[in-house]
Amino acid sequence: MSNGGPGSLLAQPLRPPSAGRAAAHVGLVLLGAVTGLAGALVQAAWFPGGLLLALAGSAGLFLGGAYATRSRSGAVAPAAGWIVAVILLTTTRPEGDFLFGAGIGSYLFLLGGMAVAVICATVGAGRQPGADSARLGK
Repeated sequence: MSNGGPGSLLAQPLRPPSAGRAAAHVGLVLLGAVTGLAGALVQAAWFPGGLLLALAGSAGLFLGGAYATRSRSGAVAPAAGWIVAVILLTTTRPEGDFLFGAGIGSYLFLLGGMAVAVICATVGAGRQPGADSARLGK
């Protein structure tokens, strides 16, 4: 096991992300915000099917972002956009209007979406060593 010697990954300096990777993450943040808005509308319209559809769509975006970027940050970026959009939708306006009601479906959407984001970021595509088709350890 390497402990930070000259040839290890720990000894290499950090590089800024490429322009394409940064653009992909910005796009994923925006897609997360749109998915949060769409999920907020769908979950209340067709309970409980709409809630399951909204959470499945969020999970698909989070996990798809992880696989598309081949990193866990691909799941975190849309999750951040989703959380910001959903939290902004929960605030009431001076006129008294709000998007989320005080029902169980709204709370399940909020807490379930955050749980789905954590799960997808945890099981998302992590870094794996590049190896040929041979089994490791042989």
